[in-house]
Amino acid sequence: MPGRYNLVIDERSHLTVCLQKSKQSQNLEQINQFEAIKMTQDMLLGNEEPSKSKETFLEKFCVLAKSSTGAALLDVIRQALEAPNVFVFGELLAEPSVLQLKDGPDSKHFETLNLFAYGTYKDYRAQPEKFIELTPAMQKKLQHLTIVSLAIKAKSIPYALLLSELEIDNVRHLEDIIIEAIYADIIHGKLFQNTRILEVDYAQGRDIPPGYTGQIVETLQAWVNSCDSVSNCIEMQIKYANAEKSKRLINKERVEQDLINLKKVLKSQTSDSDESMQIDTHGPGTSGGLGQSELRKKPSKLRNPRSAAVGLKFSK
Repeated sequence: MPGRYNLVIDERSHLTVCLQKSKQSQNLEQINQFEAIKMTQDMLLGNEEPSKSKETFLEKFCVLAKSSTGAALLDVIRQALEAPNVFVFGELLAEPSVLQLKDGPDSKHFETLNLFAYGTYKDYRAQPEKFIELTPAMQKKLQHLTIVSLAIKAKSIPYALLLSELEIDNVRHLEDIIIEAIYADIIHGKLFQNTRILEVDYAQGRDIPPGYTGQIVETLQAWVNSCDSVSNCIEMQIKYANAEKSKRLINKERVEQDLINLKKVLKSQTSDSDESMQIDTHGPGTSGGLGQSELRKKPSKLRNPRSAAVGLKFSK
């Protein structure tokens, strides 16, 4: 009986796992359909970025931070970190009242806000004592921001990298977090369970770290130089194509003129041959020789000469 009881438990657990996988597959199909519909709406509306503007939510916290100090300011920072619609924090970090926290007793709040603006979940796990204690909502948001950072660097992200960066050992939990990030409208993409890859179509930008502007300028300058080289190559190809076109047009005109001249020569030769044939046909009839009708009649007169000899009679 214990063996049978254990067997039933195993069957039920297996059935539960199957149901969970089936439900998870349905959720993935629904999120992929949702993404397709949303991308179609954005294309029809001419929006390349998500339609929801999250800057307005951040502005509210910036206004509150300007008029808050002490515990009230710390509460504003915590609310901003937990807010589901706030994923950029650069403006809030730039507030004078927030900057004053950097070297004070509440520096952990400033460091935590700096972490959410520029860092990742792995940075938090490496030095948790440097930051305030994160609530489950804060940890999940930081994981979402980590996915955004990975999506900015690569459009195809393996599950293994996501599991490592988010420090998750459960694929189902990972897919749930990715789906939540997609519904939060900070990334657009599709999950492929067979290849265990997240294909990213769009990722919201994060705050620019201090001193990173120079790297952006260098990247943009390299891109401009690449565009200039491509443009020069295209111009050279256009010039070459135009030159080849001119050569072909000249060659075409020459061939057409040669064809016209050849037709004229053939026409003149044909007319000369017709005139010579007419002269040969009418010439012999006017010179006193035998005509064609006479030539036809003459053989009939000369045919069978012996018949005339047979008809002669000799008398003694």
